[in-house]
Amino acid sequence: AFFWLVSLLLSSLIWFIAVKASDPRDERLQKGLLIFGVMFSVLLQEAFRFLYYKLLRKAIEGLVALSEDGCSPISIQQMAYVAGVGFGLMSGAFSMINLLADALGPGTVGIHGDSQLYFLTSAFMTMVLIFLHTFWGILFFHGCEHRRWWEIAAVVVMHLAVSGSSFCNPLYVGSLVPSYILMAAAAAWAYLLSGGSAQNLRRFLLCKS
Repeated sequence: AFFWLVSLLLSSLIWFIAVKASDPRDERLQKGLLIFGVMFSVLLQEAFRFLYYKLLRKAIEGLVALSEDGCSPISIQQMAYVAGVGFGLMSGAFSMINLLADALGPGTVGIHGDSQLYFLTSAFMTMVLIFLHTFWGILFFHGCEHRRWWEIAAVVVMHLAVSGSSFCNPLYVGSLVPSYILMAAAAAWAYLLSGGSAQNLRRFLLCKS
C-alpha cells in the first residue's frame, strides 16, 4: 500500500506541474494532459510494483540465509498475493474518497442531466480494480520470477486498457464491460499460474477434500 501511495504522489506531482504550466483555457490541451496523467500514473504504478518485487526478493534471500533449514517461511506466490491486495485496497480507498467528496455537495449528481448511475457504476469500477490489482500482482510477480517479460507486458497493457476505458464515461457500459471481461481473464490466468486446475475448482465447489 505504501509503494502504491508513493507512485500516486509522484504521478500527481507531475500532473499538477503540467497543468499549472499550461493554459487552463485550452480545453483540448487540458484533456490531453489528463490522458497523459492517467497513462503516466499507470506506468509509474507498475514500475513501483517491480521495485517492490525486487525488495521482496532481497528480503526472501535474507530470510533464507537466517533460517535453519535454508527455506523461506513465506513463498513468492504468497507475497505476490499480499502485494496485489495492498495495491488494490489502497487504490479502492482513494477511489472511494473521491466519490465521497463528490457526494458531499454542493450539488447532487443527476440533477442537470448527468447520469444517476454515477455512484453505482463507480462502486462497481472500484471493486473490479481491487480484484484486478490482486490478480495483476500474481501475474506480475510470476513473470518477474520466471523472466517471462511478456507476462509483465500483459499486465501493463491490461492496466492501461482498464484505465483508458474510463474515458468512455459517462457511457459506463464502455468501461465496465471490458473491465469485467479482463478481470475474468486475469482471474483465470492467475488461478492457473498459482497451481489451480479444473479438478481443484470442481472439488472446491462440491466441498470435497
